[in-house]
Amino acid sequence: MELRQGRRVIVWPLDLVAEDSAGCAVSGMGAPTVGIEKLPRGDEMWAAVRALQGYVGRQADYIVIGEIGGGNSIAPLVAAAQAGLPVIDADPMGRAFPELQMDTFMIGGVKPYPFALHDAHGQTVVFDQVLDPFSAERLARAVTTAMGASAALALPWLTGEELRRTAISGTLSLALHMGRAIRHARREGVDPIDALLRVSGGKRLFHGKIVDVDRRTTGGFARGTVTLAGLDEDEGSECRVAIQNEFLVAWKEGKGGEEVLATTPDLITLLDEETGDPVGTEMLRYGLRLQILGIPAAAQLKTREALEVVGPRAFGYDLDFKPLSGNLGDPFFLAERKKSGEDLP
Repeated sequence: MELRQGRRVIVWPLDLVAEDSAGCAVSGMGAPTVGIEKLPRGDEMWAAVRALQGYVGRQADYIVIGEIGGGNSIAPLVAAAQAGLPVIDADPMGRAFPELQMDTFMIGGVKPYPFALHDAHGQTVVFDQVLDPFSAERLARAVTTAMGASAALALPWLTGEELRRTAISGTLSLALHMGRAIRHARREGVDPIDALLRVSGGKRLFHGKIVDVDRRTTGGFARGTVTLAGLDEDEGSECRVAIQNEFLVAWKEGKGGEEVLATTPDLITLLDEETGDPVGTEMLRYGLRLQILGIPAAAQLKTREALEVVGPRAFGYDLDFKPLSGNLGDPFFLAERKKSGEDLP
């Protein structure tokens, strides 16, 4: 709709951001299960940015995607078009995480305040100071829950120097290229999941059919587990995946016992076996036939400091991080782009 009205989405690479500039990250906060049922008004994120601009007393020079996952990879582009601001080709996660302290901005020491929340009814709350990122998460989650478990979030306000120092560069371009690879594979009649693996550096973890979904919305999150019975090469085994808005840990259980396939912060993603379409935690249902992939996290999420916040123990699992090989955005994806003859903006 914004494009039909003549607005444009302008994307800047991270290295074009001036160190003395300023802007903010935007995303949605709440439970995905609520988000698919509760229609947005459409300008909540831009309204949250305006509230934060009003508090800090200056206009933003850019908008940053708060997390390059799901709807949060698209809605900030809408806000940027409405604001007439560029959106930066970067984010602080390289995936999605369910809590505010779980990004490279907070890990890198960017202040978690001030920040703003805005809901579909026009209600706005601005926090001018909090103790730390964990307090920001707790307080923002309580307000979001009171707003119906769905709100727009503008956090953090940060300088260009902070953005360039802490953000994961090129994630919007990478997401675009992944989508192009899947569409091209469909047109050519080849496996779209193989195409995605080539550009993402990921690996197949499990192939199966959903036989059980234990999912509940509580405390502002979608929590639970999903269990798949193995198909083809995985027949005779099961895979169980832990959920908190995102997929956190995948275990395979077979004749040889239980094996950890992948853990956060590496990305565990579930895809329709035929189309390659992603299946989010809110879309899980009995009988879906899925491929489970593991995609390596960005290097910034694998440091000791980062793993204290985004590793499996940060979510309550007594497991060591089991890293997949490679890092998000490694040069293999650029080589694959060159081979395909495509040119990203």
